[in-house]
Amino acid sequence: MDFSRRAFLDVSLKSIFMIGAGNMLQSFSSDTFKMPAREDVRLRFAVASDGHFGQPETQFEQRHLELVSWINGEKAQRGIDFTVINGDIFHDNPVFLPQAKNVFDQLEMPYFVSHGNHDKVDEPTWKKTWGISLHHSFKKKGTAFMILNTADEGGKYICPDLEWTRNELAKFKNEKELFVFMHITPVSWTKNAIPCPELVEMFDNQANLKGVFHGHDHDQDGVKENNGKYYFFDAHFGGNWGTDYRGYRIVEILKNGEILTYQMNPSSQKQVNYNKIG
Repeated sequence: MDFSRRAFLDVSLKSIFMIGAGNMLQSFSSDTFKMPAREDVRLRFAVASDGHFGQPETQFEQRHLELVSWINGEKAQRGIDFTVINGDIFHDNPVFLPQAKNVFDQLEMPYFVSHGNHDKVDEPTWKKTWGISLHHSFKKKGTAFMILNTADEGGKYICPDLEWTRNELAKFKNEKELFVFMHITPVSWTKNAIPCPELVEMFDNQANLKGVFHGHDHDQDGVKENNGKYYFFDAHFGGNWGTDYRGYRIVEILKNGEILTYQMNPSSQKQVNYNKIG
């Protein structure tokens, strides 16, 4: 399969990471990295956050439609098994919740959502809308995933339900890989974090935890490390502040056990040349 002239969208130079044997992380630049062949990928998913549907003085509807178009394009081109919208789906006013859902329902693959601090609705409303609770877990192709809640219905930052999290981590301890999605980071390395030291200790002790994914900090699009665990950020696709581009993150789990993740910048339309693989 030839990816040498693939019209691949621009990737931030320091946002391509590979988790290999021994959970070691390597970083690559987009001008030297060689994409694996599509047939070498076992599971591929997208993570996007912070659309803020309904935020005044933003093009929120257009931004959501663009994201759906970008991710549907990913599915057509290289494949997507599912997508996670990682919080701040709408902006404060619950009237926008069903409107945002109507747009995401145009995604051509299964999708899941996490609750953000601007998603100001109670859990019964959330569950009625999305069909899942604020804390949720699932498996895809033998890989385990957990979605944690980091805000109450009024927008106050909170740590996830620790008892629920502890039980789910134990349930999934023998799975080959585990990934966690939570809108707000639990480590004080950004000004918008909420420290959750007990949760972080649980993560430290979870041998198969390969990555934790965050939104919330619109100006963050890289990775941070704590005690050998990796916390990835995906910038934003809406809202009125953050990185100078709107994008999303892709994660690929390869058949050989390696994990590849990279941040996409589809607004630049810059073509990146990759060498032929396979």
